[in-house]
Amino acid sequence: MRTEFDFAPLYRSSIGFDRVFSLLNNPQRLAVDAWPPYDILKVGDNEYRIVMAVAGFEDGDLDITQERNVLLVKGGKVDDTKAEYLHRGIATRGFERRFELADHVSVENASLKNGLLHIDLKREIPEAMKPRKIAIGDGAQVPLQIEGEKQVA
Repeated sequence: MRTEFDFAPLYRSSIGFDRVFSLLNNPQRLAVDAWPPYDILKVGDNEYRIVMAVAGFEDGDLDITQERNVLLVKGGKVDDTKAEYLHRGIATRGFERRFELADHVSVENASLKNGLLHIDLKREIPEAMKPRKIAIGDGAQVPLQIEGEKQVA
């Protein structure tokens, strides 16, 4: 049974959240895949870290791509061993994991250590997008003067 929420009332009082509502309405984006396991940490006010358990993978087996608001982590390993496994518990199958990123979030660094892939992310809001104080005036516009045209009294 599929339950959909009606976001129409929220459209009346919000501006620019169309992408969020479409994400919530798209059930394929909400599908849960348990492999490889990962953690998402908030390490600062605007800093985040994704830690993925990728045992058996090396640097060359992993591909990290950021495109607009999506971070894509792919892993693929060519099994060239001729050994016969009696038990195979370490999964080295290929994977593709997508992370939806908020606006102005970018990848700062990625490293692989002890079978854990660390991806550091940072949100940097441009100056033009930061909150600014708006002065309240009387509505009269003050004419602008060019510096060179000012007269000394």
